[in-house]
Amino acid sequence: MKLITAIVRPEKLDDIRSALEDHGVQGLTLSAASGYGRQRGHTEVYRGAEYTSDLLAKVRIEVLTTNEQYEQILALILTGSNTGRPGDGKVWITDIHDVIRVRTGERGPTAI
Repeated sequence: MKLITAIVRPEKLDDIRSALEDHGVQGLTLSAASGYGRQRGHTEVYRGAEYTSDLLAKVRIEVLTTNEQYEQILALILTGSNTGRPGDGKVWITDIHDVIRVRTGERGPTAI
């Protein structure tokens, strides 16, 4: 089993979520995140005053999947989040040793 974690632009969330739902993904976890990469934030002007925002708003998406499906789900996330501009985000995959559904006690892929 794999855990796919993606940090992406908030405006790309609907595209990613629609693609995952169309593919049959039944569950995901979303969290608000903020941070920076190589772009190191940005400068904005508000009411005539210029200020620098060091942390940019992002969304963290986590999807737990089987070893057989993770490449397809990864491709959907990458396609849905890509704008070709700096700040598109990062995606990483973590191996998961076991999953347990709390309500039923199911373990492994059936608990996904």
